[in-house]
Amino acid sequence: MTVTQTRSESARTTSEQARPPRNKQVNEFFELAQRVKDEGLMDRGASSYVLRVIVLSFAFAGAFVAMFTLGDSLWQLAVAAFFGILLTQVAFLSHDGAHQQVFRTGKRNEWFGRVTGNLIVGLSYAWWTKKHGKHHANPNTIGKDGDIAPGALVFVAEDAAQRTGFMGWLARRQGWMFFPLLTLFAIALHYNALKTVFTAKKLKRRKTELAMLAVRLIGFPVLIFLAMSPGLALGFLAVQLVVFGVYMGGSFAPNHKGMPIIPKDSDMDFLRRQVLTSRNIKGGRMMDVAMGGLNLQVEHHLFPRMPSPNLHKVKPIVEEFCAEKGISYTATGLVQSYGMVVTYLNRVGLGYADPMDCPIMAQYRPR
Repeated sequence: MTVTQTRSESARTTSEQARPPRNKQVNEFFELAQRVKDEGLMDRGASSYVLRVIVLSFAFAGAFVAMFTLGDSLWQLAVAAFFGILLTQVAFLSHDGAHQQVFRTGKRNEWFGRVTGNLIVGLSYAWWTKKHGKHHANPNTIGKDGDIAPGALVFVAEDAAQRTGFMGWLARRQGWMFFPLLTLFAIALHYNALKTVFTAKKLKRRKTELAMLAVRLIGFPVLIFLAMSPGLALGFLAVQLVVFGVYMGGSFAPNHKGMPIIPKDSDMDFLRRQVLTSRNIKGGRMMDVAMGGLNLQVEHHLFPRMPSPNLHKVKPIVEEFCAEKGISYTATGLVQSYGMVVTYLNRVGLGYADPMDCPIMAQYRPR
């Protein structure tokens, strides 16, 4: 052994001794991640999405055929509702593309998410990825998760206390108003898409997004007015927007609303931050299809790049691991989850809900 090798090994040993041991809770997540990786569940490939794309393509073709053949029949309103369902299903695909779940390369996922999001659904891919990325990094965290920032609804009692006039009246009843407000959710999504492409200072592929949004938000209504009388066309658009908004919002809301809120400066580790703030929705494979995999929110938040078709496979692994570590794992029925959302929102609006009410969250109160 040379002098140089001896010095090198000595320096390495000193460095390792000086390095603080990895946090036990951090180790726990890496232990879980290794179990999942060993099962091959992180492998991405478009093949798992082919069937969904084919089914949706035929469904859209059928919907357009019906729209142009029914004329001024009131059955057009049923076709409009069908479009609302189909657009939500495509939004789920765009969501998966934004999470890099579909293809093995980032560029293909990006274009898949952009085309499905902007051109078909009418959402801004850039706006969605930025907003949703922050949510995944800090779910239900005050001041960091835009999904619980004050808006039409408030999720922290302190924000509700600042509401006066009509907004104060609304806050005190916001739980009951939750589903009526979802009827406007589609309009809000389209508005945010346009606002982003026109006002964002830095926006990747701005012209591309603008062109796609123009085709979707102008071209689709034009086709509707060509297919039927103006009055029925307006009714068609209204039904499509309402169904899309309620279905879309109703799929995302049960996942975190009514779950523990985390203080901004909490020192909670990644594993517990994701699990304790997420709620799964029971219902088996049919619920997987209906909610595009969002019903398995705990697993999705732990492994956001895992293809959604694999989430039901990783669920037993995550459940078992959480039981081993004594981590609360929440799974409820869909109707029960909506009841929890409504109850929580009403409590917040009336000033009764404290983010630190939960004993588990109290352990992570900033010191």
